[in-house]
Amino acid sequence: MNCDRRTVLVGTTAGFATVGLLSGCVPLDPGPPGRLAAKLRIIEAAAGGTLGVSIRNTATGQTVGYKADQRFGHCSSFKMSLAALVLKLDQDGTVNAQERIRWTRGDLMPVSPFTTSRVDKGATLLELAEATQKTSDNAAANFLLGRLGGPERLTRFWRDIGDEASRLDRTEPALNNVPPGEVRDTTTPHAMALTNERILFGDVLAAERRALLRQWMEETETGARRVRAGLPKDWNAGDKTGTSTWPGMGGLYVDIGFAVPPGGDANTFAAYYRSPKPQQGTDPVSENVLRQVGEVLAQFAQGTAPSGVTP
Repeated sequence: MNCDRRTVLVGTTAGFATVGLLSGCVPLDPGPPGRLAAKLRIIEAAAGGTLGVSIRNTATGQTVGYKADQRFGHCSSFKMSLAALVLKLDQDGTVNAQERIRWTRGDLMPVSPFTTSRVDKGATLLELAEATQKTSDNAAANFLLGRLGGPERLTRFWRDIGDEASRLDRTEPALNNVPPGEVRDTTTPHAMALTNERILFGDVLAAERRALLRQWMEETETGARRVRAGLPKDWNAGDKTGTSTWPGMGGLYVDIGFAVPPGGDANTFAAYYRSPKPQQGTDPVSENVLRQVGEVLAQFAQGTAPSGVTP
Protein backbone atom coordinates (compact mmCIF):
# COMPACT_ATOMS: atom_id res chain seq x y z
CA MET A 1 0.00 0.00 0.00
CA ASN A 2 1.35 3.41 -0.93
CA CYS A 3 0.68 6.23 1.54
CA ASP A 4 0.55 9.93 0.81
CA ARG A 5 3.44 11.53 2.70
CA ARG A 6 1.05 14.06 4.21
CA THR A 7 -1.67 11.64 5.09
CA VAL A 8 -2.66 9.64 8.11
CA LEU A 9 -5.12 7.18 6.58
CA VAL A 10 -7.20 5.16 8.99
CA GLY A 11 -9.28 2.24 7.76
CA THR A 12 -10.01 -1.32 8.65
CA THR A 13 -8.35 -4.46 7.43
CA ALA A 14 -9.35 -7.78 8.96
CA GLY A 15 -10.91 -5.83 11.81
CA PHE A 16 -7.84 -3.75 12.68
CA ALA A 17 -7.30 -0.03 12.23
CA THR A 18 -4.23 0.94 10.23
CA VAL A 19 -2.43 4.21 9.78
CA GLY A 20 -0.06 5.41 7.09
CA LEU A 21 2.70 7.79 8.18
CA LEU A 22 5.12 9.37 5.73
CA SER A 23 6.32 6.75 3.25
CA GLY A 24 5.45 3.63 5.25
CA CYS A 25 2.37 1.99 6.73
CA VAL A 26 2.48 0.72 10.28
CA PRO A 27 -0.16 -0.72 12.59
CA LEU A 28 -2.03 1.84 14.58
CA ASP A 29 -2.65 1.29 18.12
CA PRO A 30 -5.21 2.92 20.36
CA GLY A 31 -4.45 6.61 19.62
CA PRO A 32 -7.22 9.10 18.79
CA PRO A 33 -7.39 8.37 15.01
CA GLY A 34 -7.73 4.66 15.67
CA ARG A 35 -10.45 5.21 18.27
CA LEU A 36 -12.36 7.42 15.84
CA ALA A 37 -12.13 4.74 13.13
CA ALA A 38 -13.43 2.26 15.68
CA LYS A 39 -16.28 4.63 16.52
CA LEU A 40 -17.24 4.71 12.84
CA ARG A 41 -17.22 0.91 12.79
CA ILE A 42 -19.53 0.86 15.83
CA ILE A 43 -21.92 3.32 14.15
CA GLU A 44 -22.04 1.05 11.09
CA ALA A 45 -22.65 -2.09 13.15
CA ALA A 46 -25.48 -0.48 15.10
CA ALA A 47 -27.18 0.69 11.90
CA GLY A 48 -26.84 -2.65 10.11
CA GLY A 49 -25.77 -1.28 6.73
CA THR A 50 -22.47 -0.28 5.11
CA LEU A 51 -20.73 2.97 6.06
CA GLY A 52 -17.85 4.61 4.21
CA VAL A 53 -16.20 7.79 5.51
CA SER A 54 -13.18 9.98 4.93
CA ILE A 55 -12.45 13.17 6.89
CA ARG A 56 -9.46 15.37 6.05
CA ASN A 57 -7.71 18.22 7.85
CA THR A 58 -6.78 20.45 4.92
CA ALA A 59 -3.92 22.15 6.81
CA THR A 60 -2.10 19.02 8.01
CA GLY A 61 -3.29 16.37 5.55
CA GLN A 62 -4.31 14.12 8.45
CA THR A 63 -7.15 11.81 7.51
CA VAL A 64 -9.42 9.54 9.49
CA GLY A 65 -11.56 7.11 7.57
CA TYR A 66 -13.49 3.90 7.53
CA LYS A 67 -13.93 1.77 4.40
CA ALA A 68 -12.54 4.84 2.67
CA ASP A 69 -11.46 2.96 -0.48
CA GLN A 70 -14.76 1.17 -1.10
CA ARG A 71 -16.93 2.36 -3.97
CA PHE A 72 -20.25 4.12 -3.38
CA GLY A 73 -22.61 5.88 -5.74
CA HIS A 74 -22.52 9.68 -6.00
CA CYS A 75 -26.29 10.10 -6.27
CA SER A 76 -26.81 13.88 -6.37
CA SER A 77 -23.55 14.70 -4.61
CA PHE A 78 -21.81 14.92 -8.03
CA LYS A 79 -23.60 18.24 -8.49
CA MET A 80 -21.10 20.07 -6.30
CA SER A 81 -18.31 19.10 -8.70
CA LEU A 82 -20.55 19.97 -11.64
CA ALA A 83 -21.08 23.47 -10.24
CA ALA A 84 -17.31 23.72 -9.72
CA LEU A 85 -16.75 22.70 -13.34
CA VAL A 86 -18.96 25.56 -14.55
CA LEU A 87 -16.94 28.01 -12.44
CA LYS A 88 -13.66 26.51 -13.66
CA LEU A 89 -14.56 26.63 -17.37
CA ASP A 90 -15.79 30.19 -17.03
CA GLN A 91 -12.56 31.09 -15.22
CA ASP A 92 -10.52 29.57 -18.06
CA GLY A 93 -12.60 31.30 -20.73
CA THR A 94 -13.81 27.99 -22.19
CA VAL A 95 -17.47 28.84 -21.57
CA ASN A 96 -19.30 31.98 -20.55
CA ALA A 97 -21.20 31.44 -17.31
CA GLN A 98 -23.66 34.15 -18.41
CA GLU A 99 -24.71 32.09 -21.45
CA ARG A 100 -28.46 31.49 -21.28
CA ILE A 101 -30.00 28.04 -21.71
CA ARG A 102 -33.67 27.55 -22.58
CA TRP A 103 -35.89 24.50 -22.26
CA THR A 104 -39.51 23.37 -22.49
CA ARG A 105 -41.82 21.87 -19.91
CA GLY A 106 -41.28 18.52 -21.58
CA ASP A 107 -37.60 18.66 -20.62
CA LEU A 108 -38.39 18.77 -16.90
CA MET A 109 -38.21 15.86 -14.48
CA PRO A 110 -38.92 15.18 -10.79
CA VAL A 111 -37.00 17.27 -8.25
CA SER A 112 -36.50 20.25 -10.54
CA PRO A 113 -37.87 23.22 -8.56
CA PHE A 114 -35.73 25.95 -10.11
CA THR A 115 -36.02 24.87 -13.73
CA THR A 116 -39.77 24.38 -13.35
CA SER A 117 -40.09 27.99 -12.20
CA ARG A 118 -38.00 29.27 -15.13
CA VAL A 119 -39.57 27.47 -18.09
CA ASP A 120 -40.64 30.75 -19.66
CA LYS A 121 -37.27 32.51 -19.63
CA GLY A 122 -34.53 29.91 -19.08
CA ALA A 123 -31.42 30.60 -17.01
CA THR A 124 -27.71 31.24 -17.30
CA LEU A 125 -25.14 28.52 -16.78
CA LEU A 126 -24.19 30.22 -13.51
CA GLU A 127 -27.80 30.19 -12.31
CA LEU A 128 -28.14 26.52 -13.24
CA ALA A 129 -24.92 25.71 -11.38
CA GLU A 130 -26.20 27.44 -8.25
CA ALA A 131 -29.60 25.73 -8.52
CA THR A 132 -28.22 22.23 -8.97
CA GLN A 133 -25.98 22.71 -5.93
CA LYS A 134 -28.46 24.43 -3.62
CA THR A 135 -31.74 22.71 -4.60
CA SER A 136 -30.37 19.55 -6.24
CA ASP A 137 -32.35 20.44 -9.37
CA ASN A 138 -32.12 17.36 -11.59
CA ALA A 139 -33.08 19.03 -14.87
CA ALA A 140 -30.50 21.77 -14.23
CA ALA A 141 -27.82 19.11 -13.78
CA ASN A 142 -28.79 17.39 -17.03
CA PHE A 143 -28.87 20.71 -18.92
CA LEU A 144 -25.38 21.54 -17.67
CA LEU A 145 -24.02 18.09 -18.51
CA GLY A 146 -25.51 18.39 -21.99
CA ARG A 147 -23.95 21.79 -22.55
CA LEU A 148 -20.50 20.99 -21.15
CA GLY A 149 -19.88 17.61 -22.79
CA GLY A 150 -21.77 14.95 -20.87
CA PRO A 151 -20.84 12.80 -17.89
CA GLU A 152 -17.46 12.07 -19.44
CA ARG A 153 -16.58 15.78 -19.23
CA LEU A 154 -17.12 15.78 -15.48
CA THR A 155 -15.06 12.61 -15.20
CA ARG A 156 -12.27 14.34 -17.13
CA PHE A 157 -12.46 17.28 -14.74
CA TRP A 158 -11.88 14.91 -11.83
CA ARG A 159 -8.91 13.35 -13.63
CA ASP A 160 -7.47 16.79 -14.40
CA ILE A 161 -7.38 17.65 -10.70
CA GLY A 162 -5.82 14.34 -9.68
CA ASP A 163 -8.88 12.24 -8.81
CA GLU A 164 -8.37 8.84 -10.44
CA ALA A 165 -11.31 7.13 -8.71
CA SER A 166 -14.43 9.25 -9.26
CA ARG A 167 -16.44 8.74 -12.43
CA LEU A 168 -19.79 9.76 -13.89
CA ASP A 169 -21.29 7.60 -16.62
CA ARG A 170 -25.00 8.44 -16.83
CA THR A 171 -27.36 11.36 -16.31
CA GLU A 172 -30.32 11.87 -13.99
CA PRO A 173 -32.12 9.75 -12.96
CA ALA A 174 -30.33 6.59 -14.15
CA LEU A 175 -27.11 7.46 -12.29
CA ASN A 176 -28.93 6.72 -9.01
CA ASN A 177 -29.18 3.00 -9.82
CA VAL A 178 -25.97 1.95 -8.04
CA PRO A 179 -26.42 -1.40 -6.25
CA PRO A 180 -23.43 -2.93 -4.44
CA GLY A 181 -20.79 -3.94 -6.98
CA GLU A 182 -21.77 -1.27 -9.53
CA VAL A 183 -18.79 0.74 -10.78
CA ARG A 184 -20.58 3.28 -12.94
CA ASP A 185 -21.33 6.64 -11.32
CA THR A 186 -19.24 5.89 -8.22
CA THR A 187 -16.38 7.25 -6.17
CA THR A 188 -14.62 6.41 -2.91
CA PRO A 189 -14.78 8.40 0.32
CA HIS A 190 -11.02 8.93 0.27
CA ALA A 191 -11.03 10.23 -3.31
CA MET A 192 -13.98 12.57 -2.80
CA ALA A 193 -12.76 14.07 0.48
CA LEU A 194 -9.49 14.93 -1.26
CA THR A 195 -11.30 16.26 -4.33
CA ASN A 196 -13.40 18.46 -2.04
CA GLU A 197 -10.18 19.82 -0.55
CA ARG A 198 -8.70 20.58 -3.97
CA ILE A 199 -11.87 22.30 -5.22
CA LEU A 200 -12.87 24.19 -2.08
CA PHE A 201 -9.49 25.07 -0.58
CA GLY A 202 -6.89 24.35 -3.28
CA ASP A 203 -5.88 26.07 -6.48
CA VAL A 204 -8.45 24.54 -8.86
CA LEU A 205 -10.55 27.70 -8.59
CA ALA A 206 -9.56 31.30 -7.95
CA ALA A 207 -10.20 32.51 -4.41
CA GLU A 208 -13.44 34.38 -5.15
CA ARG A 209 -14.87 31.37 -6.99
CA ARG A 210 -13.96 29.02 -4.16
CA ALA A 211 -15.70 31.41 -1.78
CA LEU A 212 -18.80 31.52 -3.99
CA LEU A 213 -19.04 27.74 -4.16
CA ARG A 214 -18.58 27.40 -0.41
CA GLN A 215 -21.31 30.00 0.08
CA TRP A 216 -23.69 27.99 -2.11
CA MET A 217 -22.87 24.91 -0.02
CA GLU A 218 -23.52 26.79 3.22
CA GLU A 219 -26.91 27.86 1.86
CA THR A 220 -27.82 24.30 0.81
CA GLU A 221 -30.57 23.04 3.12
CA THR A 222 -30.78 19.40 2.04
CA GLY A 223 -28.06 18.33 4.50
CA ALA A 224 -29.63 19.80 7.63
CA ARG A 225 -30.24 16.34 9.14
CA ARG A 226 -26.98 14.73 8.03
CA VAL A 227 -23.32 15.43 8.86
CA ARG A 228 -23.95 19.08 9.64
CA ALA A 229 -26.52 18.10 12.28
CA GLY A 230 -23.71 16.50 14.30
CA LEU A 231 -21.50 19.60 14.28
CA PRO A 232 -21.45 22.41 16.84
CA LYS A 233 -23.80 25.22 15.84
CA ASP A 234 -21.05 27.85 15.65
CA TRP A 235 -19.05 26.01 12.98
CA ASN A 236 -18.90 27.22 9.39
CA ALA A 237 -20.01 24.28 7.24
CA GLY A 238 -21.52 23.46 3.87
CA ASP A 239 -22.37 20.31 1.98
CA LYS A 240 -24.02 18.54 -0.94
CA THR A 241 -26.17 15.51 -0.32
CA GLY A 242 -27.36 12.62 -2.44
CA THR A 243 -30.07 10.03 -1.87
CA SER A 244 -31.22 6.98 -3.79
CA THR A 245 -33.99 4.55 -2.91
CA TRP A 246 -33.94 2.87 -6.32
CA PRO A 247 -36.19 -0.21 -6.37
CA GLY A 248 -34.33 -3.33 -5.31
CA MET A 249 -31.31 -1.39 -4.08
CA GLY A 250 -32.20 -0.48 -0.51
CA GLY A 251 -31.16 3.07 0.33
CA LEU A 252 -28.00 5.07 -0.32
CA TYR A 253 -27.40 8.27 1.66
CA VAL A 254 -24.52 10.59 0.79
CA ASP A 255 -23.13 13.77 2.28
CA ILE A 256 -19.95 15.53 1.15
CA GLY A 257 -18.67 18.94 2.18
CA PHE A 258 -16.52 20.99 4.52
CA ALA A 259 -16.52 22.06 8.16
CA VAL A 260 -14.44 24.74 9.86
CA PRO A 261 -14.44 25.20 13.65
CA PRO A 262 -14.00 28.75 15.00
CA GLY A 263 -10.30 29.57 14.81
CA GLY A 264 -9.47 26.07 13.55
CA ASP A 265 -8.39 24.28 10.38
CA ALA A 266 -10.77 23.58 7.53
CA ASN A 267 -11.84 19.95 7.19
CA THR A 268 -13.43 18.21 4.22
CA PHE A 269 -15.54 15.09 4.44
CA ALA A 270 -17.23 12.45 2.32
CA ALA A 271 -19.70 10.09 3.98
CA TYR A 272 -21.79 7.30 2.43
CA TYR A 273 -24.28 4.98 4.10
CA ARG A 274 -25.91 2.09 2.27
CA SER A 275 -28.97 0.62 3.98
CA PRO A 276 -29.99 -2.90 2.93
CA LYS A 277 -33.66 -2.26 3.74
CA PRO A 278 -36.15 -1.52 0.95
CA GLN A 279 -37.28 2.09 1.30
CA GLN A 280 -39.87 4.52 0.10
CA GLY A 281 -38.95 8.09 0.86
CA THR A 282 -36.15 9.39 3.05
CA ASP A 283 -35.23 7.22 6.03
CA PRO A 284 -34.56 9.17 9.28
CA VAL A 285 -32.54 6.28 10.70
CA SER A 286 -30.13 6.39 7.75
CA GLU A 287 -29.82 10.16 7.97
CA ASN A 288 -29.03 9.77 11.66
CA VAL A 289 -26.05 7.57 10.75
CA LEU A 290 -24.58 10.53 8.88
CA ARG A 291 -25.40 12.85 11.78
CA GLN A 292 -23.24 10.60 13.97
CA VAL A 293 -20.45 10.92 11.39
CA GLY A 294 -20.69 14.66 12.03
CA GLU A 295 -20.07 14.03 15.73
CA VAL A 296 -16.96 12.01 14.85
CA LEU A 297 -15.80 14.82 12.56
CA ALA A 298 -16.14 17.29 15.45
CA GLN A 299 -14.07 15.01 17.70
CA PHE A 300 -11.44 14.66 14.97
CA ALA A 301 -11.22 18.41 14.41
CA GLN A 302 -11.05 19.12 18.13
CA GLY A 303 -8.39 16.46 18.71
CA THR A 304 -10.56 14.28 20.91
CA ALA A 305 -11.88 10.75 20.68
CA PRO A 306 -14.76 8.90 22.34
CA SER A 307 -13.85 7.35 25.66
CA GLY A 308 -14.04 3.62 26.20
CA VAL A 309 -13.60 2.76 22.51
CA THR A 310 -10.64 0.72 21.29
CA PRO A 311 -9.90 -0.58 17.79
